[in-house]
Amino acid sequence: MNEQTKSILLNGTIIIFICLLMFLAGTWWRMDSQFKLGEEALRRGDFPGAVAGFESAIHMYIPFHPTVEKAAQQLWRIAEGNERLGDVNRALIAYRSLRSSFYADHWLVTPGEEWIERCDKKIAALVPLQRER
Repeated sequence: MNEQTKSILLNGTIIIFICLLMFLAGTWWRMDSQFKLGEEALRRGDFPGAVAGFESAIHMYIPFHPTVEKAAQQLWRIAEGNERLGDVNRALIAYRSLRSSFYADHWLVTPGEEWIERCDKKIAALVPLQRER
């Protein structure tokens, strides 16, 4: 392998590494931003905004990132809170949002399988109680 080929390979590797790093940083920033939007909406009592913020944060999935788990926990709390209040429709929206967020993150593996399983049980129990509006 001559020097020019080595230089091209090294530069290509560096460029790929920088691009991946920029992608990761952008995803990290968007995840954090969406989580904060969800938190703000939750403080204001904005149900759709809170669900959308936390759902979007999970969609920015980075393996082992703690914000994913925090967003899942917040969606679960929202769902359980609405379930306790007797608002089955909103509880189902939140449970389904949590479940579908992890299904959307599926690639080589499906993250959040324990959340999906928990949501499936809640959804199965609540669907018969749902009222049409």
